[in-house]
Amino acid sequence: MGDLEDISHHIHDRITSIKHMLDLSVIELPQNKTKKLGQELFALERLLEEFEKGVDQQKEHLKHLKELDEVFQKHLQDVQHIKNNIPPHMPRKKGLLKGSEPAINQKEAVEVQPAEKKSSKSFVRKMEFVTMPEFESIPQYMKGRVTYEQLNAAVESINTAVAAKYKIVHQSLKTLNNHSRKLHQRFKDQETKDTKGQYFVVEDDIREFTQMKVDKRFQGILNMLRHCQRLRELRGGGLTRYMLL
Repeated sequence: MGDLEDISHHIHDRITSIKHMLDLSVIELPQNKTKKLGQELFALERLLEEFEKGVDQQKEHLKHLKELDEVFQKHLQDVQHIKNNIPPHMPRKKGLLKGSEPAINQKEAVEVQPAEKKSSKSFVRKMEFVTMPEFESIPQYMKGRVTYEQLNAAVESINTAVAAKYKIVHQSLKTLNNHSRKLHQRFKDQETKDTKGQYFVVEDDIREFTQMKVDKRFQGILNMLRHCQRLRELRGGGLTRYMLL
């Protein structure tokens, strides 16, 4: 824009100079003055051409900026839409609160988990949702037709069963009804020395607390979760226990 202003001022000066010469045209001008007038007119024509060229360039630049602004606004709307519609199973990065302790990684969380259980009976371990890179790392023969959303829906169902089971386990028998007391006893009978301090469910727990079908497809999902290191199997006493990692 500064270049255009300079050209405009220069053109204005040239026009003023020509006007002065034309004012003197009522008298006979010397040949050198006539020649200078022609030079001024030629220079003015060149400046006008440069001015028009600069204006065209600025118009093209402005058009390009408007197009960029439209693209930016569209991307901004898309990002806002994604932000407002994040699926509940998508893992979210947990920020640190002011004055809080530094976050611990997953391995450290496993190590301190028994201590947390002792300090609070309400604590129940949850299986982390599978991330997209992890899902894409699963072999196709193992995935079959199971989608990313279906896999994490199964994770949510397993977490529901774990939460319901250990809510009963942590309650006093006096507060439980007959059915819950039977479940409580069953849970205790299924525990072994290898399950101490761990959280696990069996197929009956999935049937009891969720709407998920325990079928061949469910077994395939469990294989995928083992591949993603979300659980491991512990067999014994005619039961298969699915332990959260």
